[in-house]
Amino acid sequence: MEARKSIFESVKDGVVGTIKGTGDVAKAVVDTVSGTLTHTIKGTSAVGTSLIEAVSDVGRAAIRGATDVGGDIGAAAKGAVIGTLRGTKESGMEATDAIKMTASSVIKATSDVSGDMGKVAQGAIQGAITGAKEVGLNVTDATAAATNGVLKSASEVLSGTGKAGSAFIESSSGVVRSAIHAVVEVGGDVGSGAQGVVLGVLQGTKAGSKEALETISATSSNIVKGTSDVAGDIAKAAKGAVQGAITGAKEISLDTTEAASAAATGALKAAGEISSQAVQQVRDAVTGTISGVKVVLKEPFKSAKS
Repeated sequence: MEARKSIFESVKDGVVGTIKGTGDVAKAVVDTVSGTLTHTIKGTSAVGTSLIEAVSDVGRAAIRGATDVGGDIGAAAKGAVIGTLRGTKESGMEATDAIKMTASSVIKATSDVSGDMGKVAQGAIQGAITGAKEVGLNVTDATAAATNGVLKSASEVLSGTGKAGSAFIESSSGVVRSAIHAVVEVGGDVGSGAQGVVLGVLQGTKAGSKEALETISATSSNIVKGTSDVAGDIAKAAKGAVQGAITGAKEISLDTTEAASAAATGALKAAGEISSQAVQQVRDAVTGTISGVKVVLKEPFKSAKS
């Protein structure tokens, strides 16, 4: 317990000291987290449970440290994920696990200090994409892992407030849009990002079949809106959302045709709120066969005029 306390305290104090010295939140967190984890792994041969605890502690400490000095917690979350990937690179820990755990811990820490979860989600996902490039990890996997960690924790936090079903979808919409903004802002592929987001949402929420279809539709809709917010390619995003829904459906034994239909219909509904041109772009992108599944658009979009 003493060792855990010292990891948390040393990262928190290190982050506070470096931010005060340089004012650069992201760099302060990256350097402190990666240095602490590298030292911990070498010094104690931390593996298994002790390594998982260390990763969780550094994520929480980074947010707490940044909060204590009024630093940008979005930048702190980004730095925590990059620092964790660097610090655990030689440990044998899967990069996706490192991302998932760090994303989860920064969201919980943000909830503890009543911070902005959307901002932290965006930072964590940006960190995952940037860090993935460094360690040679596929961007879809990195985005899915970060979204999974973020949404898993967000759903625990929100269910603690009694939110479930549609209330959860409503609350998580900010997280989903933040995720897509993060992908576009770091120059990631919005199709892969959308795929990773839908996958992460399904893995993180573990919804039952009817609820899962509603979640897919709402998530897909939020992806298209989020992509439109930052002038990204909505056609690519819509197709990625359908691909993510199909992959995710297989993981939770959901009918792939229904999942694809829910994603495509949700994307088209969002496009309808943007412009007739957007409707045409999205319809073209999601019509036909995607990932071996024939996509069936539900009314009222089958005969919608653009």
